[in-house]
Amino acid sequence: MSEDSAAAGTAIRLAEIRDTPLSVDEVFAAVGDPAAGGVALFVGTVRDHDHARDVSALSYSAHPTVERELRAVMEKVAADFPVRALAAVHRVGDLRIGDLAVVVAASCPHRAEAFDACRRLIDDLKAQVPIWKHQTFADGGDEWVGAC
Repeated sequence: MSEDSAAAGTAIRLAEIRDTPLSVDEVFAAVGDPAAGGVALFVGTVRDHDHARDVSALSYSAHPTVERELRAVMEKVAADFPVRALAAVHRVGDLRIGDLAVVVAASCPHRAEAFDACRRLIDDLKAQVPIWKHQTFADGGDEWVGAC
């Protein structure tokens, strides 16, 4: 393992997929670091509409490799940014309107780096980690959304 890989691995403080409610406080605490001057946090919640349609139910499911893929995304972010710590948790199962679906955070020496690392983390998680969203609409229709 290279020195950069080792550093990326130690920067990952929390990387989990859960079927229980998520905690913003837990994720924030996980990225605490005395050398970090900035912490950026993103919280994704279940909304009551999508595509101008009322959402009545939502569930997430994940591929068995999901935690390995999440960790790979986080290692890449840690390698590309001067992160002190990263954390990411995503919920699976049936969720209600207002529930937390995903919480990610990055701590870095400076705020701009923290914002950039956090944005990359959530964007890459949504694009690359094998988690699928199934929405049921109030009009009776439903929709599967690729990676969330």
